This record gives sequence, structure tokens and C-alpha cells, in this order.
Amino acid sequence: MNPEALQQLLESVASGQITPTDALDKIKYFDFEPVGDFARIDHHRKLRTGFPEVVWGLNKTPAQIISIMEVMRPRNPVVMATRIEPDVYQQLQEKIPDLYYYELAKICAIQPAKIPEANANGNITIVTAGTADLPVAEEAAITATLSGFEVKRLWDVGVAGIHRLLSSWDLIADADVLIVVAGMEGALPGVVAGLADCPVIAVPTSVGYGASFNGLAPLLTMLNSCAAGVGVVNIDNGFGAAILACQILRLGERLKQR
Repeated sequence: MNPEALQQLLESVASGQITPTDALDKIKYFDFEPVGDFARIDHHRKLRTGFPEVVWGLNKTPAQIISIMEVMRPRNPVVMATRIEPDVYQQLQEKIPDLYYYELAKICAIQPAKIPEANANGNITIVTAGTADLPVAEEAAITATLSGFEVKRLWDVGVAGIHRLLSSWDLIADADVLIVVAGMEGALPGVVAGLADCPVIAVPTSVGYGASFNGLAPLLTMLNSCAAGVGVVNIDNGFGAAILACQILRLGERLKQR
């Protein structure tokens, strides 16, 4: 239940439009709600953190994902599941016909027919070193968009052709938070952080030859960046980078209102 719905429910009880018993029935799963014997949905998370729970799709059966999303649907305008392969999406859509699929990001979502314009101030610019990094970058982009934030994209500007990055200086300068996604040696976030005046969230990817160790090499490069203002999330964690960027912008807006 989101804060607005809770406020409306309490006002309805106060005005006599709904009985306390009926109100109790609506909020009896306020903290969490069991789903079968395999999940407990954290309905309280949006009140605590500003963002609802998101379903991790890997290692769950299609039946489990369907059950979880249907329980979340009444309380959230957008219900997301990440790491959904195309064949799994086909099985989910048979039971949830209005499910939308972002194939490159491997995200499926129950969402409004038309995504509203960004409802939060500030923009997130997402940068990739190469085309092979796009799935992780799109996971970040779709997550931020569905969370209500403006997203700009700058693809394939890695350090092997750094003039591509420098020719897009306006996008770097205009960003309020940057998410920089890179595999191989992972040098791009440090370069971008040396040019930008905003937080840089670095995302190492598992893209690269054998000595990249499935993303460990770029992870260590990013952690050892000599450029200040770089924070690093886990390998291939586009979702986590997006939520962190959204939290930064929400905090900035809250501070402006004090």
C-alpha cells in the first residue's frame, strides 16, 4: 500500500465511509503478505525506501513469478520482474496478458498503457563503453524510467575511441547522476568521473576476454579509480545502479525542500 492510499483509507475511516473492520481487512498484510509457501511480499518497502519490491526472476519458476506479481499488482501501479528470459516471458504472458516485456533489459512489468512523464526532478544519464554492455545498461535505464525518472542514453563511447565520449560532452555536463557501464578493463567510469561534476555510479559487466574473469577485472579497476566521486556496484547490477541513482536524486530534492 502506497502512502497516498493509506492516507485515503484512514480518511475514509475517519469520515465513516468505511468501517474499522473493513479497513483492518485491507491492511492486515500491511507489512508483508505470504504467497504460498515460497515468498513473503514486502508491501511496506515503498513506505520505507520510496521504491516497491521488485521480483528477481532468476531461480524462480514461472508459476512463482506469476503468483508474486499478481499479489503485488493491487498495491503498485508498476510491478517489475528482472532477469526474465524470453521463453519465461511467454509463459508469464499466458497468465498475465497485459505484461509488458523489455527484451534487451530482460525486464517484464505490469504497468500503465502509457508510462507517465518523469515525475521527479533531475536526470540520469547512462553511458556504456561498448554495445555488448547494453543489456546491463538497459536494465538500469528501464528500472529508472519505471521508477519515474528521466533517463538519457549514451552508448558505445569506450576509451578505445575516446573522441566519441568527448564529442558528447553536453550529455555528460547536463547529467545530475551518471551511470557508467563497462566491461573489458573497466576504465571508462574513471575517465568520465574526471570530466563530470556529479556522482558517477560504475557498473562492471562480465563482458570481456578470459583475463577479465567474468567482470572481476573491471570491478577491481573501478574500485581502484584515481578519480574522485566514483561509487561501484556489483558485476552486471544495472538494477542496483538505477535504484542508487534514483535515491540520490530523491535525496537532493528532499534537501532542497528543507
